[in-house]
Amino acid sequence: MTDTDAHAQRFFISYAGADRAWAEWIGWHLEQAGHTVILDVWDWRTGDDFVQRMDEALTSADAVVAVLSRAYFADGRRSHDERTAALARRDRMIPLAVEPLTDADVGPLLASKVRTDLHGRAEPAALDALREAVNGSVRPSSSPAFPPDGAAPAAPDQEKPQLPGRTDRPGVWNVRRRNPDFSGRETLIVALREGLLDGGPSVVHALHGMGGIGKTQIVVEYAHRFASQYDVVWWIDAEQSDQLPVYYAELAERLGVARAEAGAERNARLLLDDLRGRPRWLLVLDNVEHPDRIVRWLPEGPGHVLITSRNPNWRHIARRTDLDVFTRDDSLAYLTTRLRGITDDQAEALAKDLGDLPLALAQAAGVIGGGTTVERYRRLLDEKTVRVLEAGDAPDYPASLAGTVGIAARRLADHHPDAAALLRVAAFLGPEPIPTRWLEEARPRMTTIPGDPDDLMGPGRSLRHLSDYGLARTDSHAFQVHRLTQAVLRDHADPARGEAVRSDAAAVLAAAAPGDALDPGNWGAWASLTAHLTTAHFDVADRPELRPTLIEAVHFLIRSGQPGRAAALAAGLREKWVSKLGPDDPEVLFCAQYLGHATSDLGDFRAARPLIEDTYTRRRRLRGDDDPDTLQSANDLGAILFALGEREEAERISEDAFDRRRRVLGEDHPDTLQSASHRGTALTLSGRYAEARRINEDTVARLRRVRGVDHPHTLQVVGALATNLRVLGEYAESRRLLEETLAHCRRILGDDHLDTLRAMHGLASTLVQLGRCGEARHLLDEAHARCRRNHGDDHPDTLEIALALVLALCGLGESDASRRVAADTYERRRAVLGEDHPATLATAVTLVGILRERGELAEARRLDEDTFDRSRRTLGGDHPDTLAAATSLAMTLHAQRAYPAAAQLLEATLKRQRLHRGTDLPDIQNTIRALVGTYSAMNRKRQAHKLQKLLTPRSAP
Repeated sequence: MTDTDAHAQRFFISYAGADRAWAEWIGWHLEQAGHTVILDVWDWRTGDDFVQRMDEALTSADAVVAVLSRAYFADGRRSHDERTAALARRDRMIPLAVEPLTDADVGPLLASKVRTDLHGRAEPAALDALREAVNGSVRPSSSPAFPPDGAAPAAPDQEKPQLPGRTDRPGVWNVRRRNPDFSGRETLIVALREGLLDGGPSVVHALHGMGGIGKTQIVVEYAHRFASQYDVVWWIDAEQSDQLPVYYAELAERLGVARAEAGAERNARLLLDDLRGRPRWLLVLDNVEHPDRIVRWLPEGPGHVLITSRNPNWRHIARRTDLDVFTRDDSLAYLTTRLRGITDDQAEALAKDLGDLPLALAQAAGVIGGGTTVERYRRLLDEKTVRVLEAGDAPDYPASLAGTVGIAARRLADHHPDAAALLRVAAFLGPEPIPTRWLEEARPRMTTIPGDPDDLMGPGRSLRHLSDYGLARTDSHAFQVHRLTQAVLRDHADPARGEAVRSDAAAVLAAAAPGDALDPGNWGAWASLTAHLTTAHFDVADRPELRPTLIEAVHFLIRSGQPGRAAALAAGLREKWVSKLGPDDPEVLFCAQYLGHATSDLGDFRAARPLIEDTYTRRRRLRGDDDPDTLQSANDLGAILFALGEREEAERISEDAFDRRRRVLGEDHPDTLQSASHRGTALTLSGRYAEARRINEDTVARLRRVRGVDHPHTLQVVGALATNLRVLGEYAESRRLLEETLAHCRRILGDDHLDTLRAMHGLASTLVQLGRCGEARHLLDEAHARCRRNHGDDHPDTLEIALALVLALCGLGESDASRRVAADTYERRRAVLGEDHPATLATAVTLVGILRERGELAEARRLDEDTFDRSRRTLGGDHPDTLAAATSLAMTLHAQRAYPAAAQLLEATLKRQRLHRGTDLPDIQNTIRALVGTYSAMNRKRQAHKLQKLLTPRSAP
């Protein structure tokens, strides 16, 4: 195919990963004919935005060459996206089939379109078919250029791709059969192919990873997929490096370069000489253990060398690709393909149990495919891990996972006993990365690792050996042992030294405590440690040296916004420690305290209350009223009573705790400032907004000085102050503070932390008051979705955000949506908090407003009267929420034209409001506005005019 064949065009080649060799062959010949080709193999790089690059390519191309195969029509994100976009350009598509396809295979969009078959043809015939398909795709719009004297110079023969899809293998070939169940790893094979093509002559590429991770399977798949691009493909089991000359001599004989009188080493040298000048060869060295022992046997020349190894030490020898376990998507695709009928949830759980390790997945598929249920397999995996890992049909792997790990561990112990000892300790920790700093801290207290403690971290010492034998992944900061490798190691552990090994594991965890769990700067370290504390394979709760660390881990989980995990850990610890230490033990009481906190954060205030009350009672009896721990429990009790709506008792307890903390600890102590912030909240809830503002302003100033502007407690109180400003009508300053707070919360706490969601809710509520309901709705939609996902539909914060969303919807005129959300929120609050809870009553008032606007006056009045009665009984006649309920009822009476009754109720309400708080607050302005309207309706114009003078310009009707 030459450049005289057609008017030059720009082609985009669309293909599935398995057909990459076809795409390369087509692209090469099109470019030799003078066309421009866009092929991701050549033009796109790692990190490019695939969708954007594909869009640009499809837009700029004269035509799309679609390489059709069954793989092209298989499911998959990238293939689906590209196929959909390509099919949309059917008027400019050149479909080339590279394997036999039926109309059912290609689907209705392409069934009627003529496609050219390239498969099954010799290369000249395939080139003729490609030329005909391309030349017929777009008729030239101008006279073709006069042909030049000579064809475009061809690239050197070794750079020209060979015709893919041939049924015969290369003449020299000894690769094992292809794995019919191979799946996933597409990105890795693409990268491997690119690396081999881009590397020039004598490319050596090493795949490194632990046993069972699928190194050999990837190379087998590569060899079969690209067999057509090589004349020689030779596989060598290279575990015993001293046997390489023998294997090379065998290949030399197959190539006809061996000499009968020469020995193996001489013939191996003859082979290396031959490969220097021979194109298109692939040599595979599988399972190399010692890179330094094969360097002198690595061939040079215009071919490729692929190596698999557990050893990572390939620097200056080969390009190295580190293999990890499957991605979870690859695991799910593998399981659902191998196991018919497995559900998505079952596949997800099984993949998680197996740590996405390819060999373990293959063994599991073998056992479950033989008749065992997924649930039974998972149960046996938990109870009899090693027995399960020894079973299962995985014919494409040379050994079971248990056998693979066992062999490597025995070799490690024979040559590096210190590394083997370290590995035994790691087997009793969690499967997450283990920072090397922990080992440095704990090493003096560890008894089972021989040698000088300083050698542990040195170059060429224990950690490096773990990686060399494929038993751990290591870097300069941490190492990690797969969960199934750990299980095999624990099963093979010597019972005589088991207790000492577990004690060393406990010493590692005890030495790792990062510091203050309240400081977000420590949260990353706490997250790492807590993961091990909750997955360690010994009873951490039974180790006295770990109790302080475990308690602080619970505290970290609470403060970092993980109340579910905190509650689960605290409940388990408390149960074990109460039986061993008794209910009055100080560490038991700390555990109970944090369990109460976590339960409250989960929104279960009723369950949290007895935990907090019992802890408070015990601490008062044991330590006295002024003990700091007692005062913390008093503070907790006040907070939970507020949450339950028992405001009078809550205020009494909280105020007493505040006074005692100031006297015992001082004005600036963090605990005193905690009580101060609770005092500010109490004043806000009781309607004493000016007092609340003063105490919150003072607390913010002190916290910024003591804790810093970014501390979570500082941000919480700034949010409370902004709420004060909003109810006082100072919307601009409220907005400014909340925008700053939200930015800090997102950066420090993350988007899903409850404090972040509360800041979003607060800012949106202020925006509603400013009339910016569209912005408010955007914030509230996001906050509501996050809160529902993380905490559920009935969590108090979810319902609080939903109520704010109702107000935003009302401001946007979305009456149906606002009524639906308000009614749902009201019913949920009734069920969760009770009918008399202040939050339920506040929701009822909001719902009534919507009913009234919609003209549903009978239902509005019934709910208004019930809410007003409950508010008076629960909160008292002068509470702002009661007075707001009274105003709402009066507005409903007005809507029903019961003007005298409405006026009487509004007059009494305004009198109570003005007695305590003047006339400038937004809720009082609302009452004045309603009364002006009622006076006007009654034709009491002079009274209406006089009262209207009390309205501020912003609130004037």
